[in-house]
Amino acid sequence: MTSASPAADMNAAQNAAGITYASAGVDVEAGDRAVELMKDAVKATHNSSVLGGVGGFAGLYDVSRLLTYKRPLLATSTDGVGTKVAIAQAMDIHDTIGFDLVGMVVDDIVVVGAEPLFMTDYIACGKVVPERIADIVRGIAAACSVAGTALVGGETAEHPGLLGEHEYDVAGAATGVVEADSLLGPDRVRAGDVVIGMASSGLHSNGYSLVRRVINHAGWALDRQVSELGRTLGEELLEPTRVYAADCLDLARTFPVNGSAGGKAVHGFSHVTGGGLAANLARVLPQGLLATVDRSTWELPAIFKLVAELGNVPLADLERTLNLGVGMVAIVSADAADEAVNRLNDRGVPSWVMGSVEENSDAISKSGPDYVQGAKGVDGGAVRLVNAYA
Repeated sequence: MTSASPAADMNAAQNAAGITYASAGVDVEAGDRAVELMKDAVKATHNSSVLGGVGGFAGLYDVSRLLTYKRPLLATSTDGVGTKVAIAQAMDIHDTIGFDLVGMVVDDIVVVGAEPLFMTDYIACGKVVPERIADIVRGIAAACSVAGTALVGGETAEHPGLLGEHEYDVAGAATGVVEADSLLGPDRVRAGDVVIGMASSGLHSNGYSLVRRVINHAGWALDRQVSELGRTLGEELLEPTRVYAADCLDLARTFPVNGSAGGKAVHGFSHVTGGGLAANLARVLPQGLLATVDRSTWELPAIFKLVAELGNVPLADLERTLNLGVGMVAIVSADAADEAVNRLNDRGVPSWVMGSVEENSDAISKSGPDYVQGAKGVDGGAVRLVNAYA
Protein backbone atom coordinates (compact mmCIF):
# COMPACT_ATOMS: atom_id res chain seq x y z
CA MET A 1 0.00 0.00 0.00
CA THR A 2 1.32 3.48 -0.85
CA SER A 3 1.02 6.32 1.64
CA ALA A 4 -0.54 9.69 0.79
CA SER A 5 1.77 12.61 -0.09
CA PRO A 6 2.13 15.59 2.29
CA ALA A 7 0.23 17.74 -0.20
CA ALA A 8 -2.60 15.21 -0.30
CA ASP A 9 -2.68 15.11 3.51
CA MET A 10 -2.89 18.91 3.61
CA ASN A 11 -5.70 18.96 1.05
CA ALA A 12 -7.57 16.33 3.01
CA ALA A 13 -7.19 18.33 6.20
CA GLN A 14 -8.42 21.49 4.50
CA ASN A 15 -11.39 19.67 3.00
CA ALA A 16 -12.28 18.40 6.45
CA ALA A 17 -11.82 21.74 8.22
CA GLY A 18 -12.92 24.02 5.38
CA ILE A 19 -10.78 26.42 3.37
CA THR A 20 -10.23 29.77 5.07
CA TYR A 21 -8.88 33.09 3.81
CA ALA A 22 -5.77 32.47 5.93
CA SER A 23 -5.18 29.03 4.36
CA ALA A 24 -5.48 30.73 0.95
CA GLY A 25 -2.52 32.89 1.93
CA VAL A 26 -4.11 36.13 3.18
CA ASP A 27 -3.51 37.15 6.80
CA VAL A 28 -6.01 39.85 7.76
CA GLU A 29 -4.63 40.12 11.29
CA ALA A 30 -1.13 40.81 9.93
CA GLY A 31 -2.59 43.69 7.91
CA ASP A 32 -4.15 45.11 11.05
CA ARG A 33 -0.82 44.86 12.89
CA ALA A 34 0.90 46.70 10.04
CA VAL A 35 -1.59 49.57 10.37
CA GLU A 36 -0.92 49.80 14.10
CA LEU A 37 2.82 50.02 13.45
CA MET A 38 2.55 52.73 10.77
CA LYS A 39 -0.28 54.95 11.98
CA ASP A 40 1.82 57.34 14.07
CA ALA A 41 4.12 58.05 11.12
CA VAL A 42 1.12 58.72 8.89
CA LYS A 43 -0.52 61.01 11.46
CA ALA A 44 2.68 63.05 11.67
CA THR A 45 2.08 64.23 8.06
CA HIS A 46 -1.41 65.50 8.84
CA ASN A 47 -2.27 69.17 9.23
CA SER A 48 -5.47 70.96 10.16
CA SER A 49 -6.88 70.29 6.68
CA VAL A 50 -6.91 66.52 7.18
CA LEU A 51 -10.15 65.17 8.65
CA GLY A 52 -10.53 61.81 10.33
CA GLY A 53 -7.81 59.38 11.25
CA VAL A 54 -6.03 56.38 9.83
CA GLY A 55 -8.18 53.46 8.65
CA GLY A 56 -11.16 55.18 7.06
CA PHE A 57 -12.57 54.11 3.71
CA ALA A 58 -11.54 57.45 2.23
CA GLY A 59 -9.12 60.17 3.18
CA LEU A 60 -10.76 63.54 3.77
CA TYR A 61 -9.09 66.88 3.08
CA ASP A 62 -10.68 70.25 3.80
CA VAL A 63 -10.22 72.47 0.73
CA SER A 64 -11.89 75.57 2.20
CA ARG A 65 -8.64 77.45 1.59
CA LEU A 66 -9.31 77.16 -2.14
CA LEU A 67 -12.13 79.68 -1.68
CA THR A 68 -9.42 82.34 -1.53
CA TYR A 69 -8.18 81.36 -5.00
CA LYS A 70 -9.43 83.23 -8.03
CA ARG A 71 -9.25 80.16 -10.26
CA PRO A 72 -7.76 77.13 -8.53
CA LEU A 73 -6.46 74.40 -10.81
CA LEU A 74 -6.05 70.89 -9.41
CA ALA A 75 -2.97 68.96 -10.50
CA THR A 76 -2.62 65.21 -10.12
CA SER A 77 0.07 62.64 -10.70
CA THR A 78 0.60 58.93 -10.13
CA ASP A 79 3.69 56.77 -10.34
CA GLY A 80 5.63 53.89 -8.85
CA VAL A 81 9.22 53.08 -7.98
CA GLY A 82 9.95 50.55 -10.70
CA THR A 83 12.51 47.80 -10.32
CA LYS A 84 14.41 49.66 -7.61
CA VAL A 85 12.18 47.70 -5.24
CA ALA A 86 14.21 44.61 -6.20
CA ILE A 87 17.28 46.24 -4.60
CA ALA A 88 15.35 47.06 -1.42
CA GLN A 89 14.08 43.49 -1.23
CA ALA A 90 17.50 41.99 -1.86
CA MET A 91 19.05 44.14 0.88
CA ASP A 92 16.05 43.77 3.21
CA ILE A 93 15.99 47.55 3.72
CA HIS A 94 12.54 49.03 3.22
CA ASP A 95 12.42 52.42 4.97
CA THR A 96 14.01 54.43 2.12
CA ILE A 97 11.95 53.33 -0.87
CA GLY A 98 9.19 55.72 0.23
CA PHE A 99 11.34 58.70 -0.74
CA ASP A 100 11.59 57.29 -4.24
CA LEU A 101 7.83 56.93 -4.47
CA VAL A 102 7.03 60.40 -3.12
CA GLY A 103 9.70 62.05 -5.26
CA MET A 104 8.42 60.44 -8.44
CA VAL A 105 4.88 61.65 -7.71
CA VAL A 106 4.98 65.08 -6.06
CA ASP A 107 7.89 66.41 -8.11
CA ASP A 108 5.84 65.91 -11.26
CA ILE A 109 3.15 68.12 -9.73
CA VAL A 110 5.48 70.99 -8.83
CA VAL A 111 6.65 71.19 -12.45
CA VAL A 112 3.49 73.22 -13.17
CA GLY A 113 3.92 75.28 -10.01
CA ALA A 114 1.32 73.33 -8.02
CA GLU A 115 1.59 72.76 -4.28
CA PRO A 116 1.07 69.05 -3.47
CA LEU A 117 -1.74 68.90 -0.92
CA PHE A 118 -2.19 65.22 -0.18
CA MET A 119 -1.07 61.77 -1.27
CA THR A 120 -2.25 58.17 -1.09
CA ASP A 121 -0.20 55.00 -1.47
CA TYR A 122 -0.77 51.41 -2.59
CA ILE A 123 1.39 48.43 -1.62
CA ALA A 124 0.88 45.01 -3.22
CA CYS A 125 2.79 42.14 -1.63
CA GLY A 126 2.95 38.37 -1.63
CA LYS A 127 2.73 38.19 2.15
CA VAL A 128 2.04 40.92 4.69
CA VAL A 129 4.97 41.18 7.07
CA PRO A 130 3.78 43.95 9.40
CA GLU A 131 7.24 45.31 10.19
CA ARG A 132 8.19 45.46 6.52
CA ILE A 133 4.98 47.19 5.46
CA ALA A 134 5.33 49.64 8.33
CA ASP A 135 8.91 50.43 7.27
CA ILE A 136 7.76 51.19 3.72
CA VAL A 137 4.97 53.48 4.92
CA ARG A 138 7.23 55.22 7.44
CA GLY A 139 9.52 56.10 4.54
CA ILE A 140 6.60 57.40 2.51
CA ALA A 141 5.44 59.49 5.47
CA ALA A 142 8.91 60.90 6.09
CA ALA A 143 9.19 61.94 2.44
CA CYS A 144 5.70 63.48 2.54
CA SER A 145 6.85 65.60 5.48
CA VAL A 146 9.84 66.81 3.46
CA ALA A 147 7.55 67.65 0.55
CA GLY A 148 5.00 69.36 2.81
CA THR A 149 2.15 67.09 1.77
CA ALA A 150 -0.25 65.01 3.85
CA LEU A 151 -0.46 61.23 3.55
CA VAL A 152 -4.22 60.80 3.87
CA GLY A 153 -4.75 57.16 2.98
CA GLY A 154 -3.45 54.00 1.44
CA GLU A 155 -3.99 50.34 0.82
CA THR A 156 -1.98 47.20 1.43
CA ALA A 157 -3.05 44.20 -0.67
CA GLU A 158 -1.83 40.66 -0.15
CA HIS A 159 -1.50 38.74 -3.43
CA PRO A 160 -0.36 35.17 -2.65
CA GLY A 161 0.37 33.14 -5.76
CA LEU A 162 0.87 36.30 -7.81
CA LEU A 163 3.81 37.72 -5.87
CA GLY A 164 6.44 35.80 -3.91
CA GLU A 165 6.43 35.87 -0.13
CA HIS A 166 9.13 38.55 0.02
CA GLU A 167 8.06 40.49 -3.08
CA TYR A 168 6.13 43.75 -3.16
CA ASP A 169 5.47 46.73 -5.39
CA VAL A 170 4.49 50.26 -4.44
CA ALA A 171 2.57 53.02 -6.18
CA GLY A 172 1.10 56.34 -5.18
CA ALA A 173 -0.94 59.31 -6.32
CA ALA A 174 -1.04 62.93 -5.23
CA THR A 175 -3.21 65.97 -5.78
CA GLY A 176 -2.05 69.57 -5.74
CA VAL A 177 -3.33 73.04 -6.52
CA VAL A 178 -2.06 76.10 -8.36
CA GLU A 179 -3.61 79.48 -9.08
CA ALA A 180 -4.36 79.65 -12.79
CA ASP A 181 -2.35 82.81 -13.38
CA SER A 182 0.64 81.21 -11.59
CA LEU A 183 0.62 78.09 -13.75
CA LEU A 184 4.08 77.26 -15.09
CA GLY A 185 4.71 75.66 -18.44
CA PRO A 186 5.92 76.03 -22.03
CA ASP A 187 3.90 79.18 -22.72
CA ARG A 188 5.95 81.00 -20.04
CA VAL A 189 9.38 80.16 -21.48
CA ARG A 190 11.09 82.84 -23.57
CA ALA A 191 14.25 83.11 -25.64
CA GLY A 192 16.98 84.44 -23.35
CA ASP A 193 15.87 82.38 -20.35
CA VAL A 194 18.50 80.51 -18.36
CA VAL A 195 18.49 76.77 -17.57
CA ILE A 196 19.48 75.81 -14.01
CA GLY A 197 20.39 72.25 -13.06
CA MET A 198 19.67 70.82 -9.60
CA ALA A 199 21.86 67.91 -8.58
CA SER A 200 20.34 64.48 -8.12
CA SER A 201 21.15 62.39 -5.05
CA GLY A 202 22.10 59.48 -7.29
CA LEU A 203 20.21 57.21 -9.66
CA HIS A 204 16.86 58.25 -8.15
CA SER A 205 14.24 55.77 -9.41
CA ASN A 206 14.69 55.39 -13.14
CA GLY A 207 16.77 53.11 -15.32
CA TYR A 208 17.16 50.31 -12.79
CA SER A 209 16.42 47.65 -15.39
CA LEU A 210 19.55 48.81 -17.20
CA VAL A 211 21.57 49.21 -13.99
CA ARG A 212 20.60 45.79 -12.64
CA ARG A 213 21.43 44.17 -15.97
CA VAL A 214 24.86 45.81 -15.95
CA ILE A 215 25.79 44.74 -12.41
CA ASN A 216 24.49 41.21 -13.00
CA HIS A 217 26.56 41.02 -16.19
CA ALA A 218 29.62 42.19 -14.26
CA GLY A 219 28.94 39.65 -11.50
CA TRP A 220 29.08 42.28 -8.76
CA ALA A 221 27.35 41.58 -5.45
CA LEU A 222 25.38 44.25 -3.61
CA ASP A 223 27.66 43.97 -0.57
CA ARG A 224 30.75 44.70 -2.67
CA GLN A 225 32.72 47.64 -1.28
CA VAL A 226 33.38 50.09 -4.13
CA SER A 227 36.15 52.62 -3.53
CA GLU A 228 34.84 55.07 -6.13
CA LEU A 229 31.51 55.18 -4.29
CA GLY A 230 32.92 55.20 -0.77
CA ARG A 231 30.42 52.54 0.29
CA THR A 232 28.91 49.27 -0.88
CA LEU A 233 27.26 48.96 -4.27
CA GLY A 234 23.91 48.16 -2.64
CA GLU A 235 24.03 51.24 -0.44
CA GLU A 236 24.64 53.40 -3.49
CA LEU A 237 21.86 51.79 -5.51
CA LEU A 238 19.41 52.25 -2.64
CA GLU A 239 20.23 55.95 -2.11
CA PRO A 240 16.83 57.68 -1.80
CA THR A 241 15.54 60.05 -4.44
CA ARG A 242 15.97 63.73 -3.61
CA VAL A 243 12.53 65.34 -3.13
CA TYR A 244 12.54 68.82 -4.71
CA ALA A 245 8.94 69.91 -4.11
CA ALA A 246 9.50 72.36 -1.26
CA ASP A 247 12.60 73.84 -2.92
CA CYS A 248 10.85 74.37 -6.26
CA LEU A 249 7.83 75.96 -4.61
CA ASP A 250 10.10 78.26 -2.61
CA LEU A 251 11.80 79.33 -5.83
CA ALA A 252 8.50 79.90 -7.63
CA ARG A 253 7.18 81.99 -4.75
CA THR A 254 10.39 84.01 -4.59
CA PHE A 255 10.31 84.76 -8.32
CA PRO A 256 6.60 84.53 -9.30
CA VAL A 257 5.53 84.88 -12.91
CA ASN A 258 2.68 87.19 -11.95
CA GLY A 259 4.23 89.07 -9.06
CA SER A 260 6.60 91.91 -8.49
CA ALA A 261 10.15 90.59 -8.20
CA GLY A 262 11.73 93.24 -10.36
CA GLY A 263 10.79 91.32 -13.48
CA LYS A 264 12.65 88.26 -12.24
CA ALA A 265 10.63 85.10 -12.66
CA VAL A 266 10.61 81.31 -12.71
CA HIS A 267 9.06 80.19 -15.98
CA GLY A 268 9.13 76.43 -15.66
CA PHE A 269 10.55 73.25 -14.18
CA SER A 270 11.40 69.87 -15.64
CA HIS A 271 11.55 66.71 -13.54
CA VAL A 272 14.32 64.50 -14.92
CA THR A 273 12.91 60.97 -14.78
CA GLY A 274 12.53 58.23 -17.40
CA GLY A 275 13.88 59.44 -20.73
CA GLY A 276 16.73 61.45 -19.29
CA LEU A 277 17.56 65.15 -19.21
CA ALA A 278 17.08 66.21 -22.83
CA ALA A 279 13.76 64.44 -23.41
CA ASN A 280 12.18 65.73 -20.21
CA LEU A 281 13.44 69.28 -20.71
CA ALA A 282 12.06 69.31 -24.25
CA ARG A 283 8.58 68.56 -22.84
CA VAL A 284 8.41 71.96 -21.11
CA LEU A 285 9.65 74.08 -24.03
CA PRO A 286 7.37 75.66 -26.63
CA GLN A 287 7.74 74.97 -30.32
CA GLY A 288 10.33 77.18 -31.95
CA LEU A 289 12.63 77.42 -28.93
CA LEU A 290 15.83 75.50 -28.24
CA ALA A 291 17.57 74.90 -24.91
CA THR A 292 21.31 74.41 -25.25
CA VAL A 293 22.72 72.48 -22.31
CA ASP A 294 26.47 72.49 -21.72
CA ARG A 295 27.67 69.13 -20.37
CA SER A 296 30.95 70.68 -19.23
CA THR A 297 29.15 72.57 -16.45
CA TRP A 298 29.00 69.46 -14.26
CA GLU A 299 30.88 66.24 -13.62
CA LEU A 300 29.19 62.87 -13.84
CA PRO A 301 28.79 61.37 -10.35
CA ALA A 302 30.74 58.17 -9.78
CA ILE A 303 27.77 55.78 -10.02
CA PHE A 304 27.01 56.86 -13.59
CA LYS A 305 30.63 56.46 -14.65
CA LEU A 306 30.63 53.02 -13.05
CA VAL A 307 27.51 51.87 -14.91
CA ALA A 308 28.95 53.16 -18.18
CA GLU A 309 32.26 51.35 -17.68
CA LEU A 310 30.92 48.06 -16.32
CA GLY A 311 28.38 47.68 -19.09
CA ASN A 312 30.21 49.49 -21.88
CA VAL A 313 26.96 51.46 -22.18
CA PRO A 314 26.94 54.00 -25.06
CA LEU A 315 26.67 57.64 -23.98
CA ALA A 316 23.48 58.13 -25.99
CA ASP A 317 21.83 55.26 -24.12
CA LEU A 318 22.99 56.59 -20.75
CA GLU A 319 21.59 60.03 -21.53
CA ARG A 320 18.15 58.77 -22.53
CA THR A 321 17.88 56.39 -19.56
CA LEU A 322 19.52 57.90 -16.46
CA ASN A 323 19.50 61.39 -14.91
CA LEU A 324 23.34 61.57 -14.98
CA GLY A 325 23.47 63.84 -11.94
CA VAL A 326 20.60 66.25 -12.70
CA GLY A 327 17.28 65.49 -11.00
CA MET A 328 15.36 68.72 -11.60
CA VAL A 329 15.73 71.69 -13.92
CA ALA A 330 14.47 75.25 -13.48
CA ILE A 331 13.99 77.67 -16.37
CA VAL A 332 14.20 81.26 -15.15
CA SER A 333 14.54 84.75 -16.56
CA ALA A 334 18.18 85.68 -17.07
CA ASP A 335 18.14 88.37 -14.38
CA ALA A 336 16.94 85.84 -11.77
CA ALA A 337 19.54 83.16 -12.53
CA ASP A 338 22.25 84.06 -10.02
CA GLU A 339 19.84 84.64 -7.15
CA ALA A 340 17.98 81.42 -7.95
CA VAL A 341 21.18 79.37 -7.92
CA ASN A 342 22.24 80.95 -4.63
CA ARG A 343 18.86 80.35 -3.05
CA LEU A 344 18.82 76.69 -4.05
CA ASN A 345 22.37 76.15 -2.80
CA ASP A 346 21.48 77.83 0.50
CA ARG A 347 18.62 75.33 0.84
CA GLY A 348 21.03 72.44 0.41
CA VAL A 349 20.31 71.68 -3.25
CA PRO A 350 23.56 71.90 -5.27
CA SER A 351 22.65 73.94 -8.36
CA TRP A 352 24.32 75.69 -11.27
CA VAL A 353 23.63 77.42 -14.59
CA MET A 354 23.83 74.73 -17.25
CA GLY A 355 22.46 76.38 -20.37
CA SER A 356 20.17 78.88 -22.03
CA VAL A 357 17.12 79.14 -24.27
CA GLU A 358 17.18 80.65 -27.75
CA GLU A 359 15.24 80.71 -30.99
CA ASN A 360 15.64 77.45 -32.90
CA SER A 361 17.13 78.62 -36.20
CA ASP A 362 17.75 76.70 -39.42
CA ALA A 363 21.48 77.13 -38.84
CA ILE A 364 21.38 74.71 -35.91
CA SER A 365 22.06 71.07 -36.73
CA LYS A 366 19.03 68.95 -35.94
CA SER A 367 20.54 65.51 -36.43
CA GLY A 368 22.27 63.05 -34.12
CA PRO A 369 21.67 61.89 -30.54
CA ASP A 370 22.71 65.26 -29.09
CA TYR A 371 19.56 66.90 -30.45
CA VAL A 372 16.08 66.05 -29.11
CA GLN A 373 12.87 67.53 -30.55
CA GLY A 374 9.74 66.94 -28.47
CA ALA A 375 9.24 63.83 -26.33
CA LYS A 376 6.63 61.55 -24.74
CA GLY A 377 3.87 62.67 -27.06
CA VAL A 378 4.55 66.38 -26.53
CA ASP A 379 5.31 68.20 -29.78
CA GLY A 380 7.24 70.94 -28.07
CA GLY A 381 10.63 72.59 -28.26
CA ALA A 382 14.09 71.14 -28.67
CA VAL A 383 17.17 70.47 -26.55
CA ARG A 384 20.76 70.33 -27.73
CA LEU A 385 23.55 68.86 -25.61
CA VAL A 386 27.00 70.29 -26.28
CA ASN A 387 30.59 69.64 -25.14
CA ALA A 388 31.85 66.80 -22.97
CA TYR A 389 31.18 66.23 -19.28
CA ALA A 390 33.67 67.86 -16.93
